[in-house]
Amino acid sequence: MIYHHIREGRFVSRPNRFIAHVEVDGQIEVCHVKNTGRCRELLIPGTTVWIDESENPNRKTKYDLIAVDRGGMLVNMDSQAPNRLFAEWAGEGHLGSFDEIRSECRFGDSRFDFRLRQGEKLTYVEVKGCTLEIDGGAFFPDAPTERGVKHIRELMAARAAGHGAMLVVVIQMKGPQYFSPNRATHPAFADALLEAQAAGVEILALDCRVAPDEVHIDGPVSLRLQDLT
Repeated sequence: MIYHHIREGRFVSRPNRFIAHVEVDGQIEVCHVKNTGRCRELLIPGTTVWIDESENPNRKTKYDLIAVDRGGMLVNMDSQAPNRLFAEWAGEGHLGSFDEIRSECRFGDSRFDFRLRQGEKLTYVEVKGCTLEIDGGAFFPDAPTERGVKHIRELMAARAAGHGAMLVVVIQMKGPQYFSPNRATHPAFADALLEAQAAGVEILALDCRVAPDEVHIDGPVSLRLQDLT
């Protein structure tokens, strides 16, 4: 995944979840934050960031905040990236050969990010982006997410109906050695993840190679689903 109009800047402030002020060449630019998570460990005044200029001249904000330098480790914080990255990665055959990789597919009353079809076999996939690193581990979520718990329950229902079910965590950086649910922030999510694994839902965590102007999935990292933060 490549960004075509990247500029380096310095993070100044975040007045709300959707907006950041970034200093670029001595000017303060108002940027759209493409990640509504807390990101407190990333968006620190003075931190080097990268912004991408939009090709849409009618937008209210000219730039999107894309990546952050966290002590020498680049973190992509584009919340739209994980789904695109997974589609590219799966399309390259890393999970096997599929007849169809389809996005935004319904199962009952639910809608999953992807449905993989291999002959008659269907696998439903939900993708989560992870930007929180603590002492060498990657953790999700960085804020309570009832929606995330609901998605896990829906994957369990798909598995109970005889389909494949997979939760994929895309770690938007290179460096963490393992993935763990953030039990301290949302115990119900951590419990649901363990329950889903026991029910046959596959849990997969993938890290990324990140540059200011591009990001690509690198490969799996280990799971520590019962770790506490």
